[in-house]
Amino acid sequence: MTKKRMDWDAGTWINLPLSSRKEGDFLKVVPEKGKDFWKKTLYGFEYEDGAALLAEWDNTAVEVSFELGSFTELYDQAGILLYHGPEQWIKTGIEINDGIPQLSVVVTDGYSDWSLAAVPEWVGEEVTLRASIMKDAVIIRARTEHHGWRTIRVARFPYETGNQAGPYTCSPTRAGFEVTFTHWGFTEPDQDLHVDPPVE
Repeated sequence: MTKKRMDWDAGTWINLPLSSRKEGDFLKVVPEKGKDFWKKTLYGFEYEDGAALLAEWDNTAVEVSFELGSFTELYDQAGILLYHGPEQWIKTGIEINDGIPQLSVVVTDGYSDWSLAAVPEWVGEEVTLRASIMKDAVIIRARTEHHGWRTIRVARFPYETGNQAGPYTCSPTRAGFEVTFTHWGFTEPDQDLHVDPPVE
């Protein structure tokens, strides 16, 4: 399997975080309080000012890993942003809701929708998110070092060119949240919805 590990300096921030710094192979990011990605649905407001480090994304799969230990407050979140443009994007990762970590996916095409799946057993672990395009959709999966791949969403993402992907983090409700990203890379795409990708 071909894997390309991204250097943190290889990406471009579409919105700068409050701070970011490399520590060895890791990237520690502090998002600015009050910034997020969301469009209209339910709340009425529109945000596209969360911190996201992106690179060009073609027909590969993208994976982002991070440590979950610092996630404690409502809406603390991090994961992958799949970005086609200001009206078409998906953010997926872990988000604190109802006091526990949740696998979260927000799919946006002019309006946002939001799906959640509670994973309280993942507290304190290193989480990996993965997104892979197949036909006109993206398959989104997640795992930890102690829990295998879970398919959490199949969402429409029919854009053949002009896509970017990479790690994102937001902290809409509090200051001082810091996330430690441990890996960002591109690898071979999924071959089948019902076959787990390999773990390396």
